[in-house]
Amino acid sequence: MAKRRKSSDDSAAGRASQAGRDSAQKIWLAGLGAFERAKSEGPKMFEALVEQGRSLGVKAREGADQAMRAMREGASDAGGKWDKLEQVFEQRVAKSLNRLGVITSKEVDDLSRQVRELNDNVRDMMRGGARSPKAAAPRRKASKAKRATRKGAAKRKKAAKR
Repeated sequence: MAKRRKSSDDSAAGRASQAGRDSAQKIWLAGLGAFERAKSEGPKMFEALVEQGRSLGVKAREGADQAMRAMREGASDAGGKWDKLEQVFEQRVAKSLNRLGVITSKEVDDLSRQVRELNDNVRDMMRGGARSPKAAAPRRKASKAKRATRKGAAKRKKAAKR
């Protein structure tokens, strides 16, 4: 009885193996067919898509122009409202650009100013001129008690050397 199971198991395994090979062969052939079709029909399909894009682009521009005209006509009665709408739009665009990490012209100007200042400081240092901003800060005079302590320490050093 054990032998019968083996033979039925072997034939089931053989069928499964054959089915796997057939499936792999079909997939391979389908891939070759798709490649050939893309190679032959690709440029035609690309041109068709470009043409569709052109027609949609024209329609989109026309729709946007029409919406803009309607908005301007409605806003011409209330000039203040148009200015408010424009301001809100500018704020939202600025906010979106800020989220995307686009820097503003003010930030570019600030960075340019900082670079100029750094260049000037480096040139001064190279010439041996001005000290760094920390070093260039005015020094405070020491208190009388500190000066007296320093003088006493200096006198003791001189006495120790003798």
